[in-house]
Amino acid sequence: MASSTSRWWALGALVLSALVIGMDATVLNVALPTLAADLRATNGDLQWIVDAYMVPFAALMLPAGALGDRLGRRRVLLAGLVAFGIASVFATYANGTGALIAARALMGAGGAVIMPLATSILPVVFDPRERGRAIAVFTAAMALGLPLGPIVGGYLLDHFWWGSIFLVNIPVVVVAAVAAAVFVPESRDPAAPRTDLPGALLSVTGLAALVYGVIEAPARGWGDVRVLAGLAAGVVLLAALVRVEARVRRPMLDLGLFRDRVFVWGAAGATFVSLGMSGVLFVVPQHLQAVLGHDAFGTGVRVIPMVAGLMLGGLAGERLTARLGLRLVMPAGLVVLAAGFCLGATTSASSAYGFVAAWLTVIGAGVGLAMVPAMDGVLATLPEERSGSGSATLQTVRQIGAALGVAGLGSLLSGAYASGLPDGAPEAAGDSITAAVALGDATLLHAARDAFVAGMDLVLLVCGAASALAAVLVAVFLPRSTGRDGKTAESGHELTAAR
Repeated sequence: MASSTSRWWALGALVLSALVIGMDATVLNVALPTLAADLRATNGDLQWIVDAYMVPFAALMLPAGALGDRLGRRRVLLAGLVAFGIASVFATYANGTGALIAARALMGAGGAVIMPLATSILPVVFDPRERGRAIAVFTAAMALGLPLGPIVGGYLLDHFWWGSIFLVNIPVVVVAAVAAAVFVPESRDPAAPRTDLPGALLSVTGLAALVYGVIEAPARGWGDVRVLAGLAAGVVLLAALVRVEARVRRPMLDLGLFRDRVFVWGAAGATFVSLGMSGVLFVVPQHLQAVLGHDAFGTGVRVIPMVAGLMLGGLAGERLTARLGLRLVMPAGLVVLAAGFCLGATTSASSAYGFVAAWLTVIGAGVGLAMVPAMDGVLATLPEERSGSGSATLQTVRQIGAALGVAGLGSLLSGAYASGLPDGAPEAAGDSITAAVALGDATLLHAARDAFVAGMDLVLLVCGAASALAAVLVAVFLPRSTGRDGKTAESGHELTAAR
């Protein structure tokens, strides 16, 4: 473990790494109209500017985690930060859509290295008594980056050129890299074998194909040939990955983790939370802009109550887990999350922002109360020498869950919205609520807002049902008396003593 002072400085480096990834996940959304005008980008170009980041981000985490175990987690984390910084420079000064798409792909690769390696360093630096608090701060930083994206992006677009939204990454990355180099201790698996090339190739191609199919489905339709081909190829390649890894002495993907009920149900709970978060971040910004009439900057500011709730829930979850154990606290967090979603599902087109802020705060509290204990419990099950590959497995599962959530919920919202429009509405209005606003027809806009809110309520209700189901499953299947050290006791509900 690091010294009492340096480990908190090390956490600062990891927090900055998470913050820049969180910001980059949302900052591009506010810039798409500007990119369309300045770069003369088509809708297809804009889709690829977004997807070029998401596909490598999901596909490269598994090999990145294994590489960190072998070469050194700090070293590989620094390489990810450098790649992300260089890609941000390229994106800043890109002079065409092709160059920007390439830069975004490199940023996604850098992010795929940063996320699992930053997570894997937490249990190396912090002992079980402090790990929950560190995870709460790390998770809050990641969440804080999400509304900061449109806040910072909106301000920069109002005052500078579009490339400035990527330029702002560079000072954050530089500070994070320097702090990591100075304060984060090096750690690796001394028995790590050479890179598992067959596993790496199968995981990268399988995850890339699966994620591509998932993110294209809402736009092209689930029956589109390219979507079906991507999904089928992903399933086949990942099935081959499981078969190959089962025969390798030291596989890149540790299948033994899936025999540990704490890992499985902790990861499942975290994935359900990620799905719910994805649903909120998909519908709420559209509601705040198209229904309540706020700009991108104002939208980012108005999402902050969710982050505040997450921080409070995370800190409470860390303390409650020490008293009650993971099996009680994580389902309780999922119940709070379900309650927030169900409250949100009662929103109407006339609801004021104060009501929206209230249920966003409850949702944030549920996220923190469930996610922090889940991450703490899962990380505690990982052998320290394999924390890189284990963390990568956890983050990959969460990312796939989030991608599936956005795709499924996006299709659900689109169907409900389109069915709520009046007969004879212009075809453009059926594409999105934003398109309906742009038409400027007051009567149509009123109907479109009602239709969108009805679709949003349906999405939130589904997220609430999924969270409630997750609470029941976790409460039933998570081992009894699961404590902060990831072990189970023979009897009783007390937390096992921290080391």
